[in-house]
Amino acid sequence: MNSMTGFGAATAPLGKATLRVEIGGVNRKQTEVALALPRAWGELETPVRELVAGAVSRGRVNVTVSLQQPADKAGEICLNHSKLTALQSTLSELGTALGTAPAVTLDALVRLGVVTEEAQDADIPMEDVTAAALPAVKEALAAFLTLRAEEGENMKRDLLTRIGTLRAFREQLAARASGVAARHRDTLMKRLEEAGLPLALDDERIIKEIALFADRCDVTEEMTRLASHLDQFEKICDKPEAVGRTLDFMCQEIFRELNTTGSKANDAELAQLVVTAKTELEKIREQVQNIE
Repeated sequence: MNSMTGFGAATAPLGKATLRVEIGGVNRKQTEVALALPRAWGELETPVRELVAGAVSRGRVNVTVSLQQPADKAGEICLNHSKLTALQSTLSELGTALGTAPAVTLDALVRLGVVTEEAQDADIPMEDVTAAALPAVKEALAAFLTLRAEEGENMKRDLLTRIGTLRAFREQLAARASGVAARHRDTLMKRLEEAGLPLALDDERIIKEIALFADRCDVTEEMTRLASHLDQFEKICDKPEAVGRTLDFMCQEIFRELNTTGSKANDAELAQLVVTAKTELEKIREQVQNIE
């Protein structure tokens, strides 16, 4: 069992700078990979996306690849020579066409990425970038997956504990439900006596009323299915593959049985037990939303 949340990071030397990869995850119903790369490194998008998408089956994964200057170069102004050369050529053509040299401001140079405080990604050959980036992505991804697995184990222990609590509630529900018909019979006989309409317990009308009531409030099937769902939930937790969607479905089935039991209850204490069990189930459902 894996959590959908986690974090992993890795670095790799790249020229005089350092390439850094950060991978973080949050819960989502489907798989979503959000990738942030320097504009000049667009060729990395497909291989990086494939690496990440192949390792996860659910959740939003944010991947950031950046280039950082050495500490002794931090804050220095850098010049993107390739962009500057291209700009000079364009300005020369434009000046010839207009008959006058166009003015270039520092603000324009910054917006065009010619002047920047960051290390220059465009000046590094793409093969060098790829050779450094992909191993770093794999390293960060491994750390990310390890953290997800560790958090998943913690969540699994919590879920199994809560399922144990639901089992205890189920036992209480079954025990309380088994006496509902008898309590209704006693209440009915008492009310008839207080109303001055005493009837024998073996009166056909009494027997028919109690039989109909017992049939309406019988929750034997619900308790059987609830026990089965709890067993299935525990077995699913032990599976090695992604189980988040399956556990979410099982939560819906458990809720259905509790809800039906509550609607059939006709007993205040039984209804209160159902409400308490639903509250515990809601905690389980919230936890399941974070499972891959």
